[in-house]
Amino acid sequence: MSLALATLIYEWRRYMAAIMALALSGVLIMAFVGLFAGIAGAFTATIDRSRAEIMVMSPQSESLMGDGQGLPARVEPLIYLNPDVVDVKDMEGDGALWKSRPVPGQKQKHEFVQLFTVGTEKGSVTLPTDFTEAQRLALMEPYAVAIDQTSLDRLGVKLGDAASLNGKTVYLRAVLHNYPNMAQATVYVSRQTLRLLGMGSKADRTGPLLVRIKDPAMAIQVRDQLNANAKGLYRAWTREELARANQSALLKDQMVGIIIVFSVFIGIVIGVSITWQTLRGAIFANIKEFASLRALGVSMGSLRVIVMELSFWVGVAGLAAAIGFVSVVAGLANLANLPMTFPLGFMTFVSILLVAIAVISGALSLGVLKQSQPADLLR
Repeated sequence: MSLALATLIYEWRRYMAAIMALALSGVLIMAFVGLFAGIAGAFTATIDRSRAEIMVMSPQSESLMGDGQGLPARVEPLIYLNPDVVDVKDMEGDGALWKSRPVPGQKQKHEFVQLFTVGTEKGSVTLPTDFTEAQRLALMEPYAVAIDQTSLDRLGVKLGDAASLNGKTVYLRAVLHNYPNMAQATVYVSRQTLRLLGMGSKADRTGPLLVRIKDPAMAIQVRDQLNANAKGLYRAWTREELARANQSALLKDQMVGIIIVFSVFIGIVIGVSITWQTLRGAIFANIKEFASLRALGVSMGSLRVIVMELSFWVGVAGLAAAIGFVSVVAGLANLANLPMTFPLGFMTFVSILLVAIAVISGALSLGVLKQSQPADLLR
């Protein structure tokens, strides 16, 4: 075990403030990113949990968030020309005004909701894999709808209640779990119910296409084949590729980006200032030990290396504490039905950032070593 690591373990109380500062800085950044990424996942839950391995969208689309153009209807039969394709269905959706029908004494709820269709046929490519058989059968009823449990109070309904969508009566026949959406309440209906409500895609246009293939392991190859034959009509994505693009698109949103950049800035300021002062104080408290090492012939350069290594281990400890705290925050959020997702790329960036803050703080504290004069040991 190195001297720096042994020092940190033996005198951990002196470095705890620095470790906690780094941990809280990390939690601040990770929590914001996890929250916004979770919102993105709520919008695309039916795709992320579908039986499709490939999604087809307009060629200009960079994510599902910005895919407002749709596709020409003739694209759907073209996808079937690939011999590996088994099923193709479009993902339909629309917006509608929801009005609850409260009992006397209760307030009516008005809210603009997002509608998504799910396939009600067994094994449908647009039927999410976590829908139960009872939920599938419930949505086969005309004018039946399903919402997440977190939207019950928001929309003023309970299982079995009637409400209206754009003035037409619908009935809540299924309550879902793990489909929360903080930004906008989402209502799930069958394709037939969407038609009965007078909504859906136009005859000459279609929404994003969900594609199921024979062998899911060949998703990348089939995607490349479809794109090679697209002739500018569409762009094919693997499900995982589109999920990453959706998260990235939300995090690049102007307002979201400002919030994240601000949280990163505050995290750096808090981390550097507290970690620097804590390390400086801890090194000064051990100045006689450093002076003893110099008296034994240890060079100033070697002492600097010890301090920098000590700073590195403080950063590692702070990162470990941050991960622990974020896990607790995510657990509490899950209990409150609040979705949080942590993109691997951004979490890697935050991890490197926390260790870098500790190392920079250690570099700023090296000046204290000049006071480690062997002659001071004689006083």
